[in-house]
Amino acid sequence: MYGLTRGVITLAGAAGAGFLIWLGATIAGDDPSGGEFWAFAGLLAAGGLVMALSQLLGGWTKWGWPRVSGNVFLIAFLPVLIAGGWVLAAVEPSGYWLGDHVRNWSEDIGVDGLVTGLRRGWAGIAFGIGLVFGLTFDTTGRRTEPGGRRERRAVPDAAATGDGSAGNGEPSDDRGVHIREGGIADAPRAEPTPPSGGPQVKE
Repeated sequence: MYGLTRGVITLAGAAGAGFLIWLGATIAGDDPSGGEFWAFAGLLAAGGLVMALSQLLGGWTKWGWPRVSGNVFLIAFLPVLIAGGWVLAAVEPSGYWLGDHVRNWSEDIGVDGLVTGLRRGWAGIAFGIGLVFGLTFDTTGRRTEPGGRRERRAVPDAAATGDGSAGNGEPSDDRGVHIREGGIADAPRAEPTPPSGGPQVKE
């Protein structure tokens, strides 16, 4: 059932992401304004987030609670957000403050060629920002108590103690049969053979 549940939720996530992409493209149109562009970019990022969360929801079959990984957020998401957000700002239509300034700053620091090349794939960058953000969430997994084992104390042999217990602390019967944990019994001890040449009973 785990594989079936994950497959269904992944399909639902893909359908949700596709709907958000379609909605964003409908809002932006062919010649979007600054607000329409950022609405499209936000819906693309939301689509990536939905895909990541679909895998998280599939992981909930492990009975774990969601949590945010601080290391993934700081090490992975923040650099992706800064670099990807820079490219998205450079794609903003001309005549808007943020886009014009980012393009000028890119030229000043000598990365305008790289930014220009990445601008062609800005939709995938927006989707990836949301996807990486969704990957900062995880499930803790089911918490189980560690399997307890009986503490066994080393005790003398049954012959020495006379209390009917084996040398390893396990009970034994009067025939010397050691009863192990789990109900498995060892083979009984062989009776000692009387020494040859001993006294014989005469009738």
